[in-house]
Amino acid sequence: MKKNDLTNGNIRKILLTLAFPIMGSSFLQMIYGLVDMFWVGKIGSDAVAAVGTASFFINLGYAVNSMVVVGAGIKISHVIGAKDLEKTKEYIKAACTVNFLMAIVFILPIIIFSKNLVSFFNLTSEVEKMAQTYLVVAGIGLIFKFFNFLYSRILNSYGESKLPFKINSVGVILNIILDPIFIFVFNWGVFGAALATILAEGINTCLFLMKSRDYFKLESYISKNWDKMKEMMILGSPIALQRVLFTGFGITIAKIISQWGPDAIAAQKIGIQIESITFMTVAGLQGAVGSFIGQNYGAKQQSRIKEGYKTAIYISTLIGIFTTLIFILLPESLVRIFVQKKETIDIAVDYMRIIGLSQLFMCYEIVTNGAFSGVGKPKVPSLISIIFTSLRIPLAFILSKDKYFGLNGVWISIALSSVIKGIISPVMFRKYLNIGADKNEFNKKSS
Repeated sequence: MKKNDLTNGNIRKILLTLAFPIMGSSFLQMIYGLVDMFWVGKIGSDAVAAVGTASFFINLGYAVNSMVVVGAGIKISHVIGAKDLEKTKEYIKAACTVNFLMAIVFILPIIIFSKNLVSFFNLTSEVEKMAQTYLVVAGIGLIFKFFNFLYSRILNSYGESKLPFKINSVGVILNIILDPIFIFVFNWGVFGAALATILAEGINTCLFLMKSRDYFKLESYISKNWDKMKEMMILGSPIALQRVLFTGFGITIAKIISQWGPDAIAAQKIGIQIESITFMTVAGLQGAVGSFIGQNYGAKQQSRIKEGYKTAIYISTLIGIFTTLIFILLPESLVRIFVQKKETIDIAVDYMRIIGLSQLFMCYEIVTNGAFSGVGKPKVPSLISIIFTSLRIPLAFILSKDKYFGLNGVWISIALSSVIKGIISPVMFRKYLNIGADKNEFNKKSS
């Protein structure tokens, strides 16, 4: 059983070596969405709105899946750091079992109630029809996505980030090739975009199953250890609840936006895809921080935890400043890559410039979430996120009134909540480290 030891050696070098492939994998996940959006945008703004509407429920699946992925990442990195190989195998088997069960429980209702879900937004019948088609096909493909996320997290816990990057590269290349063929050559529209993604993700899952054997060899992927499944789900549930609520808040915000029509929904969808440049980049750093701190927590290396977090904050500052400048100075050039309709472009440009002001703080929040997960304390950032993300809804209602900012008021509410979370989260983590040191917490045995 192979692993990369993150408890010894130069901290900055280890973090960057681990983070860059994770960032690459995150970028590849972003490219899936960008490629789909690029080709779907050629169909028209209605198609973009349809995919954007369906994507809220696909993202809800990712949020539910994080209960297993995050919980597994925490426990597996801890037992790897403690060099307990048998427990490592047990946690991996338990994670695979509960991940499969969760996928089935989530996917079936998505397919059965797809029409009811998309009708919530009161869009035109043509947009709703396309949204339902995309939701059903992409919903079926969630089974592959669930396992790809899990295997990436497990390998990251081993300190291996290059392999997930290589595997995800295969899927992205396949998706880039299939998208235009399915959408335009076969004339399958949004159905073709969803089908191309399913095939690419399915290939990735097969590759993960084959290549992961170099790191862990299991006699069976089925576990009856319900205690370990429960333990991981309890650990991951705060993050999962946070992400589920975050998606719910997003759906509510989209409902508010829908009163400005499909152009507004399409503009936000495009803006979110572009904003994922920041999110996916710093999410790679988040994964590196979580794995690094997780192993060092298991090995009781308190000083390395502090130094690793400080280094991650420096790196995230550079990322945040860079993306802020791009979003504020070059929004129209970015938006025009995906759509040419003037009304959609104007709305998306306003979105980019307002959201751009919050990018640095979003970076701080995401990196700190990884640090809290590494020490097995995901509840704190989840609570911060739930409280201040929920405030977007009343703020959006108020600020979007005609006497204030109109549609831009919705974007302001989103940016403002990100700024607040990005200030509070790092303060709370530094406070936790000081309290942990005073209580000698880092010298307690990691279970």
